Formats: sequence, structure tokens, C-alpha cells
Amino acid sequence: MDIIRGIIGLAFIFGLGYLISFDRKNVRYKPMAIMIGLQLVITFVSLNTAFGIKILGAISDFFSWLLKQAEGGTNFVFGGIQMEFVFFFHVLMPIVFVSALLGILNYIKVLPFIIKWTGKLINKITGMGDLESYFAPSTAILGQPEVFITIKEQISKMKPQQLYTICASAMSAVAAATLGAYMTMVPGQYVVVAVFLNIFSALIISCVVNPYDPKTINEDASVNMEGAEWVSAEREVSATSEVSAGSEEREPFFQMLGTYILDGFKLVIIVSAMLIGFMALVTLLNNSFEIMFNITFTEIMGWIFAPIAFVLGVPWDEVVKVGSIMATKLVTNEFVAMGELAKVAETLSPKANAMISTYLISFANFGTLGIVSGSIKSIDEKQGKMVAKYSVKLLVGATMASMLTATIVGMFY
Repeated sequence: MDIIRGIIGLAFIFGLGYLISFDRKNVRYKPMAIMIGLQLVITFVSLNTAFGIKILGAISDFFSWLLKQAEGGTNFVFGGIQMEFVFFFHVLMPIVFVSALLGILNYIKVLPFIIKWTGKLINKITGMGDLESYFAPSTAILGQPEVFITIKEQISKMKPQQLYTICASAMSAVAAATLGAYMTMVPGQYVVVAVFLNIFSALIISCVVNPYDPKTINEDASVNMEGAEWVSAEREVSATSEVSAGSEEREPFFQMLGTYILDGFKLVIIVSAMLIGFMALVTLLNNSFEIMFNITFTEIMGWIFAPIAFVLGVPWDEVVKVGSIMATKLVTNEFVAMGELAKVAETLSPKANAMISTYLISFANFGTLGIVSGSIKSIDEKQGKMVAKYSVKLLVGATMASMLTATIVGMFY
């Protein structure tokens, strides 16, 4: 029954993609089939075999261990304040530590190596193109806007089709720096599975919504993976800075480390501000609607999204709760939605928990759409206008990618 519900969910997603497709006559069925097959294998091995469960558990335990190490810095600065749980200290502050680790891995060329060869492997298997195959794992590790910096020189040469695909990939993934934070809010195994599946989900959706043959796209836009390297967002802010790995002088180790630590702290402050604002607005809307209509705003959104949740495979008696969380993520962000999930997680079935948890592991929301558009515009004004032109389809496509990931996971519960 779960398989049948999953197939119906896939049919709904691809049917919606076909309706909004830029080119319905040239949908790329072969790459789609290959990548969906890979997703099914990854999900089955991860969630239904002893080997996969052990690996996911080890990865989750490793991140839990890292978070424990991060407490050393937090406790030192804040004097070992005794507290049961404070979101800012226990969830967000470890991002500073993880950001520092990622900076070190980038500095010693581990991240560029992983991204380069993972991209080559994806392109070899799927034929999605050098640029697209490089960018998918890049955004899963680096997040945005940093990931756009690695292909800054190629952005101005991209055709609209490629631009759509890379922006959809950026919105359909999450940054490695935030994985530990997510694992404090949803089960770690779902976070890891979603990261892997999302690499392919955006590419699959692009095969329907935005199909094109990468071999016919202007080769000038092909990414040079040998020179691509993650640099910090702070260094990119300067209009005079050069980000080409071949031309930029290698900075001293401790200067680099300090930059990434500061970038991590800035991310913590930004996320904190967003959460304060969005949570306050949601609270205002809920209380206002309850006073006026005897029903909260999130409950109304839950009923609106309930049919979608049901079609994707969520059990009927849980669709309103799950639909409400789906809507919350779209209009706010994944952290706010995870907070809402925490309130009802114990009342949800394992299948509903797995589906909504994996659905939340992406940046597909209105706020991120603005960040992506602004990032591209800061690099190339013309391309920024192009992204703004199809922003609605971009958000819908990224949301469909999250739906696809959740549906695939739901087929194995």
C-alpha cells in the first residue's frame, strides 16, 4: 500500500511539473528514471538494511559528538550557565564551530576534492552536465550564497535553462554548517537521508520543469571544477575581491580560520533574527485568527495543504498537522517549521514523522528565494533579472523537490 501511495505521489509531482514545464515536448525521462532509481536504492539501504541503519546512526552520532565539543566554547564564553535547553545556545551556537571545521576542510583541499569527484560521478551516471553535476553536491555542502561564488565566472555566461537548474538546486539543499542544528530538532537519520536525496531531487524536477540537453548548451558556461573553491561570504561582499582560485593569493591559515568563525557567528545572528521575527508573526496571526474566527492561522494553512500531504502519502488522520508544518516552512523557514514539528512529533506516526522531517531539510521558502535572486544579481545584474522573472516557478520547483524527497522516503514506511 505504501508503494502504491508513493507512486500516486510521484505521479502528482511529475504531473504538476509537466503543467508548469518550460518545454513539455522534451522532458528528459531517461535521466529522471536513473536518478529516481538511485534515490530508491539510497533510501532502501539507508532505512531498511542493517548496514544502512548502522551507517546513518554512526553519522548522526558523529554530529552529536561534534555538538558536544561545541559546548566547550559556548560554556567558556557564557560562564557555564546552567540551563535545560536554550535554542540559541544548544542549536545555533554550534554552527560557529562547524563553520570553522568546514573552513579547515576547505583549506586543506578535502571539500574541493569531494565535490569535484562526486560531481564527476553524478555526471557519468546521469548525464546531467558538468556544471549541474558539480553544483548539486556543492550546494549540499556549502549552502548559499557561498556556493554561487564557486562558479562566479560562469554565471554571466549561463543560458536561462542552466541558471534555473542551479538556483533550484541551491534552494533544494541545506548547508553542512547547519546539519548539526537540524539534528537537535529532528532525528539525525532523516537529516542525512534528505541531504543525499536532495542532491538528485532538484535535478529530477528540472528534467520535467526545465528540460534541456546539456550538450547543446553553450560550452563557455561549463564550470571549471579544477579551479572551483569555496570561499567565505564575507570576502565576496567586497566588489573588488577576486574569487578565482587560480588568481587569489592563498591567505594565512589563522586568518582563514578567523574569517570562517566570524561567518559562522554572523549566520547564527541572522538565523536568530529571522526566527524571532517569524515566530512573533506566526504567534500574532495565530492569536488574531483564534480571537476572530476561533481557529488558528496554522490550522487554516494545514487544511489548505492537507490534500497535498495526503496525495504524497501521509496517513489521512495526520494530513492537517503535516500540511500545517509544510505551509509554515514555505512562508517562514525550516527552523520555524521544525519548531512546530517538535510540538506534535510525538502524536505523529513513524511514516508521517519521516516524511515531514525529510521534507523540511531544504531551503525552499520565500526568504531563500530573495537570497538566491539577490546573490545572482550581485554577481551579474542581467542574470539576476532573469532569476527574478521566473521566481515563482523556481519556488514551486524547489518545493516539488522537497515533496519528491518526502514521497520517496514515505514509500519505505
